[in-house]
Amino acid sequence: MATKRSDDVSTVLVTGASGVVGSRVVEQLAAAGVRVRALTRDGERARRAGFVQGDLRRPETLREAARGADAAFLVWPLPIEGAREAVEALAAEVGRVVFLSSAAVRDVPGVGPQSPGRPDGEVEALLERSGVAYTALRPHGFAANALRWAEEIRSGGVVRGFGGEAALCPVDERDIAAVAVRALTGDGHDGARHYLTGPEALTQAEQLRIVAEATGLPARWEEIPRGAARERMLASGWPPGIADGALDFLGARIGDPEAVSEAVPAVTGRPALTFRDWARENADRF
Repeated sequence: MATKRSDDVSTVLVTGASGVVGSRVVEQLAAAGVRVRALTRDGERARRAGFVQGDLRRPETLREAARGADAAFLVWPLPIEGAREAVEALAAEVGRVVFLSSAAVRDVPGVGPQSPGRPDGEVEALLERSGVAYTALRPHGFAANALRWAEEIRSGGVVRGFGGEAALCPVDERDIAAVAVRALTGDGHDGARHYLTGPEALTQAEQLRIVAEATGLPARWEEIPRGAARERMLASGWPPGIADGALDFLGARIGDPEAVSEAVPAVTGRPALTFRDWARENADRF
């Protein structure tokens, strides 16, 4: 299907609509006057206004949910198996797809997008081969990742982890959604790969102090060895390859802060939200 002009985009299918980013995409599209179809597997919820039943793992239901929509917001929280059929289903029905990818993806000349151990690069490649107009959002660490500290903050205020001095640029999920909405409804984003970060690099220990200030709860960072951190990650379900990659990244950012991207202000026309903004917005979740 040919890509429609921005003023023709009136209906958007949102997958991952209950997720940390997808829920914000739904909110912001609705606020902009765009009709939203929030994909759900729940038959009861699908009977409510604004929802439509479908399953990423069942391409025939995904295609039915997308029928008549102009664009789709795609997340792929699943193994790569089945992604080709899902991409083909969307490409057959909509003119544009915005995919929530990852900054872990690297563009390899002559090979294409690669993200070892993750499906993101392969999904990007599938979208490119499908012929549909698409935009890849490649956010760095979500600000919402700080919520993983909530239990330790509540149970004593000591957060134990590796890389307390690793300086990262957490991006607010509201900013990821804002870029997604502009790519879904505006021109000039087809084929773009938007790397998204927050506006400043903060160490994990600094992020924790900001959360403590926002919540009024005492919290301090306690550094643990990389090996101990890896054991905790594996015990909580992280695949070994992805855990090792994450720990490698944290180690590399000690003394070498993550670079700030200007994509959020360039696309949205306003400054990116700060981690302190996020902490104030989400203080009650701790």
